Amino acid sequence: MIGSGVWHETAYPALAKSLPNGPQSQRSGQCSHTETTAPGFALPGAAAMPNHLGRIITLCTRSQLTLPVLIAFVLAGCAANIGTENASTASIEQPQTSSGTVHPAQSKPTKIALLLPIGGFGEPAQIARGMKQAAEMALFDANDPNIQLIVKDDGGTVDGAKQATEAALAEGAEILLGPLLGKSVSGAAQVARKSGVPVLAFSNDPAVAGPGVYLMSFLAAEEVERIISFAASKGKKRLAALIPATPYGQMVEPAFRKAVKQSGGEIVALETYAPGASGVLASAKSIFAAIKAAGESGQPVDALFLPAGQDEIAQLGPLIAYSGLDTQKVKLIGTSAWDVPVISRDERLIGGWYAATDPASWAAFSEKFQKNFGKAPPRLATLAYDAVSISIALSRAPGPARFAAGNLTKASGFSGVDGAIRLKADGRSERGLAVLEIEKYRSVVIDPALAFEAHPERVSSIGAAEAPR
Repeated sequence: MIGSGVWHETAYPALAKSLPNGPQSQRSGQCSHTETTAPGFALPGAAAMPNHLGRIITLCTRSQLTLPVLIAFVLAGCAANIGTENASTASIEQPQTSSGTVHPAQSKPTKIALLLPIGGFGEPAQIARGMKQAAEMALFDANDPNIQLIVKDDGGTVDGAKQATEAALAEGAEILLGPLLGKSVSGAAQVARKSGVPVLAFSNDPAVAGPGVYLMSFLAAEEVERIISFAASKGKKRLAALIPATPYGQMVEPAFRKAVKQSGGEIVALETYAPGASGVLASAKSIFAAIKAAGESGQPVDALFLPAGQDEIAQLGPLIAYSGLDTQKVKLIGTSAWDVPVISRDERLIGGWYAATDPASWAAFSEKFQKNFGKAPPRLATLAYDAVSISIALSRAPGPARFAAGNLTKASGFSGVDGAIRLKADGRSERGLAVLEIEKYRSVVIDPALAFEAHPERVSSIGAAEAPR
């Protein structure tokens, strides 16, 4: 789930309950090696591959890139270099990219490090492993033999991130992708800044952003401003809000107040609620009573802002129905926390608006990920895919300044699976966000993603949707 929380101890709402102390520290199993260099190579339980594919292949016993998938990649002839902890470099070759472009091999590959809490069994580790797979998919799609991806487990801790960063830098990483948790980003940044190596982090906690540390994530304040300004443009200026008393809610509330003021609107009523059925019930009753009173006074509320994640929405839906709230008159609005399939299955939410990236490319990405790995991707997987794609695009510029701040923060930005993104000098990001309306079993774009002044550089081949113009 995106946009519904901070990867700072407690991240997106669906994950918050599993992250009171960060992810578990158990590490995945050690790697087993099957190595041949000529005339071909063998995989456990498989026949030797053709001579022209002879490489050293390292398989981890608990790798998420399964044997059938790896064989499929080899047979397809993709090219990639993936290095992991306790593992040799794995290489799979293809003569040219799908676009027909040949990238000549260089004597020294560009090394990109991926820092994620991939050990353990909690939800953050599961998401991290999905993000790792997405990063590998981006590497295969780029088909550039001059890129090596170094994967490090940061343990989901400050010290773990420091150690992972030090190890990655010692191996020659020129750019760091990750970590996922806010506290881990802080640890990685302490080490990376000393070496002048940039970080593209996946946390959506703006407090960890800064010079040299850029957030690839979906930032709550930007989404709130987008949906409130759109609602105001449709005459929805008298608003009520029901906001979770969580780290995410603490970010959303000031952004909401600011956005309403900027749009010339008015906050009629605002309630916060503690996670859990009892907390939601009491606050919901209060906000529904305030909406009813406003209507009876002749000054009705135009919209109810519900920046709730999947779990909270499941609790709020029945309460909305029981309250008798007419959602044809009081528009329900939210953030990308609503960008989950189950949202369109609740009839009480149909017609609601929320801000998010255009879903077209996400659908294409999901289909490809499912085909490659046999399961659906976590919603945050696209962050890793796009981060790798951006890094590869920049790597083709002359060194050593290819990952310099000026290149990362160029005004035109980049366009990937999640649409247009521009990294700012202060470390925050700016995205082209669309507004979607919930219909039965789907959400549709009713206001396209806003355009940047300059056309972004396309870094992903997935999805037919063009960057906003």
